[in-house]
Amino acid sequence: MFNSQRFALARRRRGMKKRELATLIGVTERSVSGYESGTQEPELGTLSKIASALRFPEAFFFGDDPEVPTPDVASFRSLSKMSASLRDSALGAGAIALLLNDWLESRFDLPAADVPDLGSERGALTSNDESLRLDELPTNQGPEVVAEMLRAQWGLGDHPIKNMILLLESKGVRVYSLAIDAKEVDAFSMWSGGRPFMFLNTFKSAERCRFDAAHELGHLVMHQHAHPQGPDLEREANAFASAFLMPRASILSQAPRSVTLNSLIKFKKIWAVSVAALNYRLHSLGLATDWTYRTLCIQISQEGYRSNEPAPIAHERSVVLEKIFAALRAEGMGKADVAGQLAIFPDEINELTFGLMLNVLKGNGQKSPDAEKPSTAKLRLVKG
Repeated sequence: MFNSQRFALARRRRGMKKRELATLIGVTERSVSGYESGTQEPELGTLSKIASALRFPEAFFFGDDPEVPTPDVASFRSLSKMSASLRDSALGAGAIALLLNDWLESRFDLPAADVPDLGSERGALTSNDESLRLDELPTNQGPEVVAEMLRAQWGLGDHPIKNMILLLESKGVRVYSLAIDAKEVDAFSMWSGGRPFMFLNTFKSAERCRFDAAHELGHLVMHQHAHPQGPDLEREANAFASAFLMPRASILSQAPRSVTLNSLIKFKKIWAVSVAALNYRLHSLGLATDWTYRTLCIQISQEGYRSNEPAPIAHERSVVLEKIFAALRAEGMGKADVAGQLAIFPDEINELTFGLMLNVLKGNGQKSPDAEKPSTAKLRLVKG
C-alpha cells in the first residue's frame, strides 16, 4: 500500500513545496495534499513521475511508516534564520538516516550509548570538591564544569582530542553527515530510541565540523530535558564546545606568550580548532586583552579566515560506517545490494555516510551464500 508518510518525507527531503511538485508530476496541488493525507493514492503512471521527481525508488513509497524528526526534538543552531524548506530538508535527511541506522543495527552490534545526562534536572554537578548545579552557575562557567566532568568520566584528561567523530562513535553516538550547502545549516543532534544521533554538515571546514560536533555534544549531555533551541542554550553549547576542545589546563600550559594572528595560526594545530575559536578561548581565559581580542577578530575577518581557514586540517569521517561498509563488502554486498534492501538510491545513502557508501562499496557486489543472514560483528573502537 502507498505510504503517505513516506511520500511527505520524500517531498520535504527535496525541499519542495506542494505546488512545485504538483507541477512536476502533472497533477493538482489538491492531489498532492491527498497523497500526503492518505485520502488519495497516485495512479501507476503518476507514481513513476513522483519517484523521478523526488529521486526515490518507487519501492520506497511502500515501506513502513518512517520516524521523522521534528523541530522540537532536534537542536538547530540557527532555526530562526533557516527557511522552512532547508529545515525540512535537514530533518528529512535525519529521517532517512534513521531508516539506514535501523537497518545497520539489525546487522551489526554497534557501541552502546555512553553519553551521560549532566543537565540541571539530574541534580548536583561536582567539581573541585564543590557541589554545583548547572542552573546555579554563571553561564560561562556552568558548561565549563560540565565539559571538565565529561572529560573526566570519559578518561580524556586534558589532552587534545585527535579525532572527534571517532570519540563520539566510541561512546555510542550515531554520527551521520549532511550534504547541504547552506550556511544556515551547521549541524543538529537528537535522541531516538535511547540512542544519541548527530548530523554534521560536511560543506563546512574541518575545524568548524569539529566545533559543531562538540557543540552538539553539549546539547546531548546538558539539554536532554529541555527544548534544544534558544539563544541561552546555544550559548551554553558553544561554551561547552570551547571548553571541551580546548581544556583550561591545556590552554594555560601551551598557549602562546604573544597572542597574534600568526601565533593563532601556529597554535591552533595543537587543538585542531579554528583561529576564531582559539582567539575566543584565549580571551575568555584572560590570556588576551579586550583590545587584542577585538583586533584579532577584525584581522581574521579581513583575511577571510572565517570562511577559508588558514593551515586547514583534514576532514574527519565516520570510522564505524567505514568498518560497516568494509564488512558488508567482505560479505559480498555491493552498493546496489544495500540500496535495494533499503529502497533508497546509493547517492542518498552516500550523502549521509561521509561519501563512504560509494568509496568503500564499489560495484554491484556478488553475494555470498550467507549474505542475506544478518551479521552480528561487534565493532570495537579506540578512543580519539
